[in-house]
Amino acid sequence: MFKKLALSAVMAVTLTTGSAFAAGGEGHVEDFDFSFEGPFGTYDQNQLQRGLKIYTEVCAGCHGLKFVPIRTLSAEDGPGLPEDQVRAYAEQNFEVFDEELDDFRPARPTDNFPANDSLGAPDLSLMAKARAGFHGPYGLGINQFINGIGGPEYIASLLTGYTGEDMEQAGTILYENTAFPGGWISMAPPLYGEDVEFDDGHENDLHHEAADVAAFLMWTAEPKMMARKQAGFAGVLFLTVLSVLLYLTNKRIWAPIKRKHG
Repeated sequence: MFKKLALSAVMAVTLTTGSAFAAGGEGHVEDFDFSFEGPFGTYDQNQLQRGLKIYTEVCAGCHGLKFVPIRTLSAEDGPGLPEDQVRAYAEQNFEVFDEELDDFRPARPTDNFPANDSLGAPDLSLMAKARAGFHGPYGLGINQFINGIGGPEYIASLLTGYTGEDMEQAGTILYENTAFPGGWISMAPPLYGEDVEFDDGHENDLHHEAADVAAFLMWTAEPKMMARKQAGFAGVLFLTVLSVLLYLTNKRIWAPIKRKHG
């Protein structure tokens, strides 16, 4: 536990300067196969629950999710936890300051995740949308159109991109990372694999842990992605039908005139 907190502390300092989760694209970003990709993709509830566990046990010591209401953990298009489990999770893992009590109290589902910035670490609520992993020709965004913006891919690639090599520079230990622009990063590896045990017995090697927490951070950044996709599909379908009707109407109106002048 102390080892994880120490790593999180290093991670916090690095993120404060913007060097850990700087925009990707210059390093090697692996194209992870996430379930929510594509126009009909959906979140994998089991994966989101595993990512939540990794965040809670490894990341929450330094990083908050201040824009995420705890109650949304029970959302059907999210982790889908039962309400009693959400209540117990909030009480057992977080404390919030209550102005009426003028003191801290156990968190409730109606609270947001605490804004943990005690070490200057940035909030992770929107991190997956703030970072781009794929870049096409300048200004065109071709790769982003095909592969998506790549925020979760960049996060997962960064977490798995450590080579094990390190060096000291100006009194700072730098770690070689294939996903980070420049190849060297001051954040020590926060995950090593087998950091947590999953309730569903899923594999907990480094690659799977990185993908799971990246998927969870994608959900915190875009919890209504499924609703947005459904609305977009309905909109495209409606516009398609409308276009066909307008074409047929236009053809019917102008047909007599065309025959007359034909």
